[in-house]
Amino acid sequence: MVRRQRLAASLLVGLIALVAASVALLPGVAFWDTGELQSVAPLMGTAHPTGFPTYVLIGWLASVVLQPFGDPAFVMNLFSAICVAVAAAVTVDLVRRLTGRLVLGIAAGIGLALTPTAWAMATHAETHTLHLAFVAILLWLLVAWGDRVRGRDDAADDDGHADDAAADQPSKRRDRGDRFLIAAAAVFGLALGNHSLTILLIVPVALYVIAVDPGIWRRPRLVLSCAGVLALTVVLVYLELPLRAGPFRAPLVYGTPDTWEGFKYIVLAEQFRDSVIDPFGDLPRKFGELLTRTSTQFGILAPLIPFAFIATVLRRPRYALLTGTAVAITCFFAASYVNADISRYYLGPELIAWTWLAILAAAVVDILAGLAGEETGDARASNDTDAPFVWTAAATIATILAVALLVPTLLDVPSRSRAVDANRQLGAATWTDHALEAMEPNAAIVSWWSYSTPLWYAQKVQGRRLDIAIIDDRTRLDENLGGLTDVIDANLGKRPVYVIRTDTNEIRMLAGRYDLDYIDGGDARSLTRVIGLKGAPAPSAPPD
Repeated sequence: MVRRQRLAASLLVGLIALVAASVALLPGVAFWDTGELQSVAPLMGTAHPTGFPTYVLIGWLASVVLQPFGDPAFVMNLFSAICVAVAAAVTVDLVRRLTGRLVLGIAAGIGLALTPTAWAMATHAETHTLHLAFVAILLWLLVAWGDRVRGRDDAADDDGHADDAAADQPSKRRDRGDRFLIAAAAVFGLALGNHSLTILLIVPVALYVIAVDPGIWRRPRLVLSCAGVLALTVVLVYLELPLRAGPFRAPLVYGTPDTWEGFKYIVLAEQFRDSVIDPFGDLPRKFGELLTRTSTQFGILAPLIPFAFIATVLRRPRYALLTGTAVAITCFFAASYVNADISRYYLGPELIAWTWLAILAAAVVDILAGLAGEETGDARASNDTDAPFVWTAAATIATILAVALLVPTLLDVPSRSRAVDANRQLGAATWTDHALEAMEPNAAIVSWWSYSTPLWYAQKVQGRRLDIAIIDDRTRLDENLGGLTDVIDANLGKRPVYVIRTDTNEIRMLAGRYDLDYIDGGDARSLTRVIGLKGAPAPSAPPD
């Protein structure tokens, strides 16, 4: 009964998160990385560094299973909504484990789903939503393992009743918890194949494991099992890159990961190596930006987060070590990483902050219930959490505090929903339809990343305008086509040539070198036809 209640609570919160994301869901294809992921996953191709093979593999499966819900672009958007829903649902039981209060887990799960960044990311194809789900699952597994090892779970059997014999045998408790740690290693490997942010969790996880079980090194079988599962998972996941770029080539491949140098270039994200700028510089400004970001995400709850962390240190010191170091390292890195929408990198810390707030609420529950004369004990270490629910003063206080945690979020839902609403964003689809219609047969378009991705989707996934050559900056590198003008000059007189660029210097250079027909605007920032070199005779039309 109790397990069904917990499952029902998690499913309910997951459904709430899914509905919230669905009403704001992007209806189709998008520009930038979203368009690439919408194209790569259904094709099981390879994406830009670090390749995101876990996302591609799971995304491909999602594109097959969820096919009845719409076209591939919409399905990949829906997949992000599902990932956030999974994260919210897992957070419910994670908080229950941490606090012994299911109602606080419900509040934390809903709060996470409606946090502005998480809600916004849930509306479109995005690797960070899958990362958020993996972080939630990883934390749950590590806490479950830690509780077994430390005796907090009292070696509860499958029916939720304590096994007294096992409770007297610490080694048996650890053995029963081994599966959680091994599963955590597998999840860590999958997360590593999804996003390199997982690397930042290596030190926090290692510190937590040692803090929970300092003698774990005397159990070589468990250590080797975890290491082996982790290594095997990473290898199997990353095999997707060379296989889909080589013998089982996908229609859309970024770079040359079927070669050793190309594989390293993708996996190690060498093109982004200069994106971390002066990590130890201007720390006051970075700290101020972090405070502003926290206030934006949590509203009036933001000032409580430091106190929530202190409560976590007192009540769950090992969890505080794990999550405190994870938040510190992630925020330090993100503050100095200059690349695209950095708000996505704070999803993990936001999830963790919600668990801290729930732990603070649990501490307040115990204090107030104690003042009311009710003996609460340590709910976190008691099997009473697996007993049938009994309405007590502590339960009443916990419910009131859970509502209090959610009130600021719920009051802000109207403005947040307007900010994240993407269901009317048709710009990429409209532009793509127009561009494909405007370009003549057998044309070549020298495009730029943001515009290339929806064109790839139209051509590679939808099978439209297969006669057009989409020549992206990446294509020029991979096929050794030379510079921008080399590509244009090589195609002029042979086929219609179009360009769309965003770099100011390139735009100025194109206007000075070529006669241009600005189809949609006043310069090459919009779709532009290259007529020919300035002063040169107009090229003859290519033969039919």
